[in-house]
Amino acid sequence: MSGYAMESATPAEIGTQALPPSDQWSTAPVVPAPVCRFENFLGAERAGTLLSYAISREADFHAGTVLDPLSGQVSHKGRSSLVLPVTSSVFSAHLADCLPLVQEILGHRAALTQTLTVLTSHGEGGHYGIHTDASRVRDVGTALSAVYYLHRKPRGFGGGRLRLYDTVLADGGARPAESYRTIEPEHDTIVFFPAGAFHEVVPSTCPSGHFADHRFTLTTWISGTEPGATESGDPFRIWPWLAHAAERTRPLADVEHDHDGASPIALPAADPATRLTLPTPRRTP
Repeated sequence: MSGYAMESATPAEIGTQALPPSDQWSTAPVVPAPVCRFENFLGAERAGTLLSYAISREADFHAGTVLDPLSGQVSHKGRSSLVLPVTSSVFSAHLADCLPLVQEILGHRAALTQTLTVLTSHGEGGHYGIHTDASRVRDVGTALSAVYYLHRKPRGFGGGRLRLYDTVLADGGARPAESYRTIEPEHDTIVFFPAGAFHEVVPSTCPSGHFADHRFTLTTWISGTEPGATESGDPFRIWPWLAHAAERTRPLADVEHDHDGASPIALPAADPATRLTLPTPRRTP
């Protein structure tokens, strides 16, 4: 027999003397933003070629900007990075082929028809403070943000991680939470998330100081041509809350030109032969 005394099988009650009653609930739900990430997105050869292209265009990059939603003024406040507006039919085709799967995973049913893309570079001290991508799209409630990462191996920079913030739902409204998930900027990976989600790029270091050792991305905003261009069916329930939380970051008037100089291009249709789909689960015999 055990040398320990047996405990009583009668449960103890924790009553109002230990926990005083409350007239109302004090908790507020904290909801994580939906996110989808792919590895080996372009493949080693194409990713290497794209990285070489980005490095070769060093002289053409310029300082990235932010748009104040109230005043409409363009500044560099809260951001230190270099940008180069680009377009790529090859990259757009890859996006189109994976978007049906991305939308299925994220519970997203908006009709996506165009993209806006910039190459970005973060070196020593590079960062982008907490923000949404509301200034990049007409309808932040239905648009997607996609960040594709490129860098040399071994990595020549430190930091530069993406923080994707949760959303607090309280008092009939929504706001960014203090909690977040961290996404590593791994070469040839891409991450998709709602354009209305609050996120930031933490400061990076680049000991060599060489442009080729920077953290590079292709950052793309994917949206519909018209606001509210949705297909039949209800969107994932968190999307309207994310849009509500991002409302104060949305420009009061439609912006005719992107503040980093990017131009929208049409999103091609997914190729049935190369379109990504979820694998069929194997049945247990």
